[in-house]
Amino acid sequence: MIDSEELSKFDQNGMHLAYNRWPEISKNVVESDIIPIDYTDINNIIFVGMGGSGAIGDIFASILSKTNVHVTVVKGYLLPKTSDKNSLVVTTSVSGNTTETLSALKKAKEIGCKVIAFSSGGKMEEYCLKNKIEYRKIEQIHSPRASFTIYLYSIIKILNSIIPISKEDIKESIEQLENTKKNISSNNLNSNNISSNLAEWIEGIPVIYYPFGLQSSAIRFKNSLQENSKKHAMVEDVVESCHNGIVSWEKSSPMQPILLQGKDDYIKTKERYKIIKEFFHQNEIEYREIFSIKGNILSKIINLIYVLDYTSIYLAVKIKVDPSPVKSIDFIKSKL
Repeated sequence: MIDSEELSKFDQNGMHLAYNRWPEISKNVVESDIIPIDYTDINNIIFVGMGGSGAIGDIFASILSKTNVHVTVVKGYLLPKTSDKNSLVVTTSVSGNTTETLSALKKAKEIGCKVIAFSSGGKMEEYCLKNKIEYRKIEQIHSPRASFTIYLYSIIKILNSIIPISKEDIKESIEQLENTKKNISSNNLNSNNISSNLAEWIEGIPVIYYPFGLQSSAIRFKNSLQENSKKHAMVEDVVESCHNGIVSWEKSSPMQPILLQGKDDYIKTKERYKIIKEFFHQNEIEYREIFSIKGNILSKIINLIYVLDYTSIYLAVKIKVDPSPVKSIDFIKSKL
């Protein structure tokens, strides 16, 4: 198991220190004087963003899936053909320079959609100010992926009129973050730390299974393993995988199954997990289970992400890589 000395040595830019502040950052946002916006005449919301910014859209899609609000998540250049003046396009780019998101932002203006943009500055700020587009500047904390909570809770507060999350649910989610921190933070590097234990187990390529509603946590975990741990990873819907992916376990593999589960998953989903675990036992396939906490959907998702993001940092340190640099992404961007 890694210790504080290794953590400081390999996490040279102190990513874990930013993660230690997630509950504090979230609470400060909620208690701030950010002014909400009351949108009317909206029949659908389109969240646009890439990478960590895109994960925010995934979360809102999960939260709003149980409401009458139609949500689309765009991770690319193009808006849906159905976008119109009654669409609210929410663009997020922590850097403010994401080419795909900027392209979608410009298209939204051309179509006449209602638009609001979030970034820490960059080209997005310049474009919005020049074209009188609703824009909110939010600071970057360490890196785009470590800035996750300040963006999430800021957007929740600003768009509360169309994202029906109660103050009680928001408060609960932050209180649970504080509780989760006690177990997983760098101040608790012992055998009880859920995140470091999972990181210690991961040797091969993680296959992350998820139920409906927790897709955003699974995708975020995959992305964090790839960016922070420089590790291949993949995700599988647990029900869909029973119609295809499960067959791949009939041969030996370097893959390692991680089963994400909610405390109140649909009864048929729980049945499916039970069957899959029986299959794994019969075939001597080792796996790990990670359960969400009890509570509202925001609490479940954000706390799962907290546990799993920290896992990716600990795994990076375990394999002696710095979680912060993303040279491959920088290479791609330099060619665009």
